[in-house]
Amino acid sequence: MWPRLKASEFRAGAGDGNRRALQRIVRRGDRPGILAYSDGEPVGWCALAPRDVYARLEGSRVLAPVDDRPVWSVVCFFVARGWRGHGVTVALLEEAARFATSNGARVLEGYPTDPRDGKRPAGAFVWTGLKRSFDRAGFREVGRRSPTRPIMRRELRTRGG
Repeated sequence: MWPRLKASEFRAGAGDGNRRALQRIVRRGDRPGILAYSDGEPVGWCALAPRDVYARLEGSRVLAPVDDRPVWSVVCFFVARGWRGHGVTVALLEEAARFATSNGARVLEGYPTDPRDGKRPAGAFVWTGLKRSFDRAGFREVGRRSPTRPIMRRELRTRGG
């Protein structure tokens, strides 16, 4: 829920309140993201939706829109510890592109971390993904207002296009 809410709203709903808010989203039929499975076990998660769903992006100078095109945004990942470094994030990005396309999106955007020293940061610090995963999934950098936070995009093919 962190990207969907303003800071004060997130703090007010901390814990159970935010959990219930996410459950309401799912119950009303919205799909807040996608899951990756291996042998029936969940191994990864990716949150995505139209950019305007994410209130936290509205006030960000670093992640402000690069143009006026409507985009879907990939804002969050979780990959189970034993599955990190095995391509789960790239697979989630590929499926995110299919999911967004099937919902009418023409552009998918993400805001990964790009470590300055080239070393892989601890998992807790890469919940927005790593730039190299976005590169591998066909995204290209379209903006950068911070040394470590590029704005990455993938143009999506529409049906018949």
